[in-house]
Amino acid sequence: MELIENIKRPTKVEQKAAIKSYAALAAALTHIKEVETEIEIEETHDKIIIPSRALMLLGDILKAMSEGKPISIVPIATEVTTQKAAEILGCSRPHLVKLLEEGEIDFVKVGKHRRILFEDVIKYKQKMKEEQKKHIIEMMNQDEELGLYDS
Repeated sequence: MELIENIKRPTKVEQKAAIKSYAALAAALTHIKEVETEIEIEETHDKIIIPSRALMLLGDILKAMSEGKPISIVPIATEVTTQKAAEILGCSRPHLVKLLEEGEIDFVKVGKHRRILFEDVIKYKQKMKEEQKKHIIEMMNQDEELGLYDS
């Protein structure tokens, strides 16, 4: 799995190609009704059968690239180390271990090493963002009640 720090933004050339490709693929996807579809590689004239969901994923990738966003694909069931999970959450490894031991995030032990499902790390991160948003709204409401917030 590629380290988050090593994921690069698409170049301008890649971004332009993604813009053109995304528009064409999005239009084609509206006509695809089957579970599998056959595509042809123009340069080699090879025809391959690909799951339609994979084409939809390719569409998502092209859309993100066209917007200049970096891309990383991680299988959902991937297990990550405590160090990797801490990097994803933006916290220290000791803090993450504390969260694991408190039961905030599920994990399994492989020998003496802890492993966490990538999906569980992302769920925890989303939960924390929702809580932060809720707290910010509460603070804004309190400021407004006290007359500290200009409308």
